[in-house]
Amino acid sequence: MMPQKTHPFSLDSTYVVLGEDGTAIPVPVSSTFFDDLGRQFGSFQGKRLVSHFTFDQDWDTWEMHPAGEEFVCLLSGQVDVVLEHDGAEHRVHLNSSGAYVLVPRSTWHTARVYAPSAMLFITPGEGTQHRPV
Repeated sequence: MMPQKTHPFSLDSTYVVLGEDGTAIPVPVSSTFFDDLGRQFGSFQGKRLVSHFTFDQDWDTWEMHPAGEEFVCLLSGQVDVVLEHDGAEHRVHLNSSGAYVLVPRSTWHTARVYAPSAMLFITPGEGTQHRPV
């Protein structure tokens, strides 16, 4: 059997859902992307989302992922990832391409942006929660 033809994708327009069974499913980004994810993948149990975002200002929310650790990698720019633990904040300074942090499971986190930045995320999306900064 001949392997399926592949073509290049861009994380600017197509994210990837990784399944626990080894699958990798490209998902086009749209204005309804997160609603579409819920319709296509339900609770997102056992899956991770590979995504790319650019930022020119601080995040306006905290987020937390109870299903696992999140990989957060700086591609360009300068960012502090702020982790909240037992009511105290801990900052992880990312200031060079390829610098990353593993955000522990169930840890609230946000980001302070010091220069326009691009970041790569691998997120265990099941049960993700948000709250205002």
